[in-house]
Amino acid sequence: MPSRPSKTLATFPNPNAERDYLIHMKIPEFTCLCPMTGQPDFAILTLDYVPDRKCVELKSLKEYIWSFRDTGAFHEAVTNRILDELVAALSPRHARLKAQFNVRGGIFTTVMVSHSKRGWKPSAALAVPDNNTNNSIGD
Repeated sequence: MPSRPSKTLATFPNPNAERDYLIHMKIPEFTCLCPMTGQPDFAILTLDYVPDRKCVELKSLKEYIWSFRDTGAFHEAVTNRILDELVAALSPRHARLKAQFNVRGGIFTTVMVSHSKRGWKPSAALAVPDNNTNNSIGD
């Protein structure tokens, strides 16, 4: 049976919850609709997260991202919504989502949002990428 879009984010237990480690994902095929014109918007999403007790299952993430294809949303709203829903499903130690939208009307838009669990500090050995540059934070 073929896959279908879904708003459900499945998770599985973090196999190494005692350790801080970074999961980095690049999602190059995000699409949604402009709420003003109904035309498609295309973006590359970059998700970085430090799991706590749960990790996101990749097929469910793919189907979740696919579910936005026919959704009208402003870039800022959809980026924040995706991060909020990932945080609700995973309760990660840290998460950052960067959405790089393709040009529309001569303007490229990049939206970055982040979340850190209260009191969480990256371990000395963990470098959390700063999606603005190639530098790291948390050293």
